[in-house]
Amino acid sequence: MSSHAGLVHLYTGPSKGKTTAALGLAVRASGHGRRILIIQFMKGRTDYGELRALRFLPSTEIVQFGQPDFVFKDNIQPKDREEAARGLAFVREAMKEGYDLLILDEIVCAVDFGLLEVAAVVDCVRSKPAGLELVMTGRNAPPALIDLADYVTNMQEIKHPYTKGIQAREGVEY
Repeated sequence: MSSHAGLVHLYTGPSKGKTTAALGLAVRASGHGRRILIIQFMKGRTDYGELRALRFLPSTEIVQFGQPDFVFKDNIQPKDREEAARGLAFVREAMKEGYDLLILDEIVCAVDFGLLEVAAVVDCVRSKPAGLELVMTGRNAPPALIDLADYVTNMQEIKHPYTKGIQAREGVEY
């Protein structure tokens, strides 16, 4: 376990790049021999290129809590809520396991979609061990999570090929 004070990072905003920024931090931490756990909320697909690559990083684990299909805010299924709750319970246990870096990918979206209560996530983050570096990602971060974080980055789109009708490309967007 690292001897430094672990801080809380939040990558939010309407544009692409939140998960990518978090995973870049995982690559950096792995290069320094840190033990990393990436917990993905609302994601159950395993064919993302970054997941394939991260499995080659030493001391890096990935766990998903979600269904293979996308979650739509206007069509939440009971299984979506169950997966999010299982994920948050898993986070609480994982915090006791001596990780140096814990990434909670799309946990902010789980809050935004009503799958998790913001108070439960705040309580969970406040219970993290002192040396644990913790990252949260997702759009529409509520003020309570922004206030809690030490680092807050808002991803703001300036220009994106989606606006020209260019679809997501394998190896670039996923």
